[in-house]
Amino acid sequence: MQKQINIQNKKARFEYHLEDKFIAGIQLTGTEIKSIRNSKASIMEAYCVVEDGEVYIRNMHIAAYENGSFYNHKPKGDRKLLLNRKEINKIEKFLKVKGNTIVPLRMFISEKGWAKIEIALAKGKKLHDKRQDLKEKDDKLAMDRAMKNR
Repeated sequence: MQKQINIQNKKARFEYHLEDKFIAGIQLTGTEIKSIRNSKASIMEAYCVVEDGEVYIRNMHIAAYENGSFYNHKPKGDRKLLLNRKEINKIEKFLKVKGNTIVPLRMFISEKGWAKIEIALAKGKKLHDKRQDLKEKDDKLAMDRAMKNR
């Protein structure tokens, strides 16, 4: 039985208002998928761009495979996301508005063994929105503690 790979970007939900989500495949080489299966990847600093009608993920770090020899990949190279034309058109239309971006939420391995990434169309939060989220989180924690001690 294969272990579950679930690499998450925890800061994305705190930094952005998430609008719409997509699940896309990633075009990878052999050593890249082996590193992902060993959980040697990070999407914390990654973001997506649209170039020539294609969506690419930039700044996603996939560590070099230990047994890769000279066939290894670049750790922070651009990787193409596999989306259909309708989804790409929707993303391009969303990005025309200033302040909108595409952020990766999580990377996982599907049941068939393919590497997938969940991306979201997002708008940046203001400082007061972040404070409100922290306040709600603290209030929920206090209520949970109170209910537990009852």
